[in-house]
Amino acid sequence: MIRCCRSLAWIAAALAFSVVAAQAQTAYPDRPVKIIVPIGPGGSYDLVGRHLADALSKRAGQSFFVENKPGAGTVVGTQAAAQSEPDGYTLLVGGLSNMAFNSALYSKLGYDPLRDFVPVALVYKFGYVMVGRKDLPQAKLQDIVAAAKANPGSISVATAGVGTGQHLVAAAFMKAAGVKLLEVPYKGSPPAFTDLLAGRIDLFFDSVAAGLPYVQSGQAKGIAVLSSRRSPLAPDVPTLSEAGVPGLDVDSWLGIFAPARTPPEVIAKLRRDIRASLPDLKERFEKSGGEAWDLPDDKLDAFVASEHQSWTKLIQEAGIKLD
Repeated sequence: MIRCCRSLAWIAAALAFSVVAAQAQTAYPDRPVKIIVPIGPGGSYDLVGRHLADALSKRAGQSFFVENKPGAGTVVGTQAAAQSEPDGYTLLVGGLSNMAFNSALYSKLGYDPLRDFVPVALVYKFGYVMVGRKDLPQAKLQDIVAAAKANPGSISVATAGVGTGQHLVAAAFMKAAGVKLLEVPYKGSPPAFTDLLAGRIDLFFDSVAAGLPYVQSGQAKGIAVLSSRRSPLAPDVPTLSEAGVPGLDVDSWLGIFAPARTPPEVIAKLRRDIRASLPDLKERFEKSGGEAWDLPDDKLDAFVASEHQSWTKLIQEAGIKLD
């Protein structure tokens, strides 16, 4: 009898727990949800964070808000997210910088992008474009490669700072093309474009959204886009493969990540709401020079791991460090 009573008590407790858990699942979110953007206001991380916060707030009937937490590139905000409670109420905008680059750029990093986070959804991607000064003697990519091979370091390329996407894309291009360009570091894209337009720098790699307006206005040459297909914003600019440097297709990507051990039901709810919001975000993302992206859930982990591995290999081979 005593054993029976105890068994019934355990069953009752288990049922009560199940009811509470089910209520918690259906209630999420029942308070505001913070989305950490690991850079300051402006830029693609911030754009994705704010657009998703707005869309999710409308869909969930609860406030999703952005907290910009810049510092050490994307390290400070990402580390804060990694150390937050895994309950679904702190999320992170993640991309190449904090999920693929930083592990190789820093000897001691306060988080592990693969161990400490789970990708909730990848929603936005954009390509890079190689632009040249308008009076660059070489009109085509093959001519630039030939000149760089004949006289290494004779052609200059701007970078937007050590370890930035623009810097690492330039490094990836040099490896793929087998050339050595003269790297000139700048503190961000604006001063790099200033010198490119003034003819003091030969080449620069930047996002399609940032670079193509100068091409379209005739202030710079559009040499090639680094995506697998041409940009609809500049259909006359060839891809790298079309221009003679195959094997390098680079798309930058952004999405939402949650701390590891966030309950699966919370992840599932977020994925449903984000996926349902993407049609409404399509036009907003395209206006920013990118595109809405919906990578299937079962491919997320493998994709992020693959990007982390390939960029880590390139950064280590190039000997690029930030500490």
